[in-house]
Amino acid sequence: MADYMEDGMEQKFILSCCSTVDLPYAYMKQRGVPVLFYTYVVDGVEYDDDMGRDPAALPRFYQFIREGKLPQTSQINVAAYTDFFEELLQKGDVLHIAFTSGQSGSVHNAFQAAEELCKKYPNRRLEVIDSLCSSSGYGLLVDSAADLRDAGKSLEEVVQWVLDNRNKVHHQFFSSDMTQFRRTGRVSGAAAMVATVLNICPIMRLDSKGAIKAYDKVRGKKKAVETTVAAMVQHAQDGLAYHEKCFICHSQCPDDAQMLITAIEKRFPQLKGMIRLCDIGTIIGSHAGPGTVAVFFMGDERPEMD
Repeated sequence: MADYMEDGMEQKFILSCCSTVDLPYAYMKQRGVPVLFYTYVVDGVEYDDDMGRDPAALPRFYQFIREGKLPQTSQINVAAYTDFFEELLQKGDVLHIAFTSGQSGSVHNAFQAAEELCKKYPNRRLEVIDSLCSSSGYGLLVDSAADLRDAGKSLEEVVQWVLDNRNKVHHQFFSSDMTQFRRTGRVSGAAAMVATVLNICPIMRLDSKGAIKAYDKVRGKKKAVETTVAAMVQHAQDGLAYHEKCFICHSQCPDDAQMLITAIEKRFPQLKGMIRLCDIGTIIGSHAGPGTVAVFFMGDERPEMD
């Protein structure tokens, strides 16, 4: 099969993903990874999960949140996946790494679209993988797959690596603002009020199925950062000698994110100056709201949680 050319770079297949990787669109374009955009709706108007293409888009989204509006998100439908995949299949074989089924049913629509297109294009390969990852953890998985693609690995080799490693991408995060969790029904109004009064931060992570699980709660951001770093020490590949990719993202709380970066660099000296800082996008932000900070890294297998 002829190699695929993207921005002058010769590739054996096309790697694609969805906008919920929470990495800048410019970076994904630079990496040669086509993106399918999720959308959200406010006051009957549909907006793209912009990924930083329009500098005004993310501030506008969080202004909606501050005004008490509740963005409505939805799955990417079969037709949208079909159009996206079909355009890529004109150019080569495709590996699409999809947003976790633990937070969206979109991946099942991707599977359905792929099944039909494989009949239409019998000489092409179209593989869809459930990432079991979210936000910039999903981004870390896709970014790592792009590294392998650029190193000349075959589609089959990258598929196997993703399947073997998707549950080794750890997602550790905390939130200091429970407002959006209350609005979306993830916590009760009473629980949110108590958390606010007592300055309680829930500590959360993704389980082995890619679903969000709260497993601890602490008082204050400083303790939240300490607990998050302690989890990284426990689970990171090579422990304190960890030197692989590390991404941090936040929703409108850059000072909290910097506090976490400083704490991680102190415990993991090989990461100093190497941590990528990103914004939580509009789809994840629709549920988390402002005040959430997350760190993503490679480690042992993520645990199953009830």
